[in-house]
Amino acid sequence: MKENIKELYLKYKEVINYLVFGVLAMFVNFGSYYVFARMLSIDEVISSGLSWFFSVLFAYITNKLFVFDSKTNTAKEFLKEIISFFLARILSGILCDVGTFALMVKVLNINDMIAKVVTQVMVVIVNYILSKFFIFKNKKDMES
Repeated sequence: MKENIKELYLKYKEVINYLVFGVLAMFVNFGSYYVFARMLSIDEVISSGLSWFFSVLFAYITNKLFVFDSKTNTAKEFLKEIISFFLARILSGILCDVGTFALMVKVLNINDMIAKVVTQVMVVIVNYILSKFFIFKNKKDMES
């Protein structure tokens, strides 16, 4: 039984780690928002922006180290990777999270909670695809 679980984990390690660290990034987002807005009395919108930044930074670090095992050899590679990661998160946030949500709720008259669930699933999938195939491209996979 233990071996079967280990085999399953190893087989789907990347996806499992992506989802686990995604949930942890959500906690970073909510936790840092609470600290900024409630404990430090910073404006809610500014707190939301700061919490987004810290959760994306957390996601970048954990995705780089534990999900995609990305190695950057130069400062230029590192800057390209981290900027690409943040731009992808901005893009998915605008297109999927906000844009698709607005379309579903305002145009298609879909219940807002259903729309929120659908858009969050979309965001996770889009972010994974962008991270795997564009941001943390595994160089050895590209050479094959």
